[in-house]
Amino acid sequence: MAPTKYTNRTIPKISLLDFGTRISEITAQLIQAAETDGFFGLVDHGISSKEIEHMFENSSRFFSLPDSTKSTVPFSHLNAGWEKNAQVRPSTGMPDRKESYQMQFGSNMAGCWLPESTLPGFKDAALEFMKKAQSVSEKLMLCFARGLGFEDEYFIKAHDVSRAESQTVLRLLHYFEVDSTVPVPEGYYRAGAHVDWDFVTLLFQRPGQSGLEICPGREASTSFGIGDSWTRVEPKEGEIVCNIGDLLMSWSDDRFKSTFHRVKTPSVVGEDYFGPRYSMAYFNQPCTDAVIQGPLKKYEAVTGREFTQKAMNRNFAALKAKKEALEGVMDGAAVAVSSS
Repeated sequence: MAPTKYTNRTIPKISLLDFGTRISEITAQLIQAAETDGFFGLVDHGISSKEIEHMFENSSRFFSLPDSTKSTVPFSHLNAGWEKNAQVRPSTGMPDRKESYQMQFGSNMAGCWLPESTLPGFKDAALEFMKKAQSVSEKLMLCFARGLGFEDEYFIKAHDVSRAESQTVLRLLHYFEVDSTVPVPEGYYRAGAHVDWDFVTLLFQRPGQSGLEICPGREASTSFGIGDSWTRVEPKEGEIVCNIGDLLMSWSDDRFKSTFHRVKTPSVVGEDYFGPRYSMAYFNQPCTDAVIQGPLKKYEAVTGREFTQKAMNRNFAALKAKKEALEGVMDGAAVAVSSS
């Protein structure tokens, strides 16, 4: 395997300070970042470092529970609940080495919350944090609507978390500690290279727990091509790292870029972070009945439900192709051995 190439790119940092009086300036900065980088950092966004760390503490409380307890709220087809070593990326064909817990606002969470007696205060804290993340998201949605020539509330209405049709998710993530004294096993990935399916993702990282890397070079919302160089995005206290998802890329007629990213598996002692890694991703996903079509109508109009299903179908098709390719390599190796 060829060594990873790294580039010292920087992602834009955008302040939401005095949002009401700076909307035009902020909109211009967001549009520029969306058209070129696909990633940007948010500061002065209204969620304090203390509030972020408090939610991280609640995340740690959840993941420290026995698997037998967490498995009582298993991941469901409604995109809610707990899973472990279950997410397989087309880029690797192997499961990410992590566990996650996904939460939504409405009825999709029925049966997916642990009892208050098991995890006191967790549900209330999570919902309060999700509301704050939604507030930040809606500021971005207003700006992106203006940048694309839609009415101000256009994207906000399409992502209305008060409706039963909402699909927006907060995913708590726990990547397992890696033993730095032994070689990393073949096929071990913290999170393989991927793009997000949503509108825009708000990623909260814990300072000191590095690993996020980004790679530009994606030209269409249906392409799986990955570029050849990566950039490390170090966690900074209070900063939210945001990336454009496939949904907004399609909704902008590919004007905005959904960018590949991954969480690197640590391999270099003294350079990489080997300890347990916690992050939180707020995925702004459209209501199932929202109609999605860009201003230029490059793609046919689809509903939020149809867009998500098509994204899943592409993912499964890519996984199937990856599996067949790996099986072909193994079969070829077996033939070579038998004929030698």
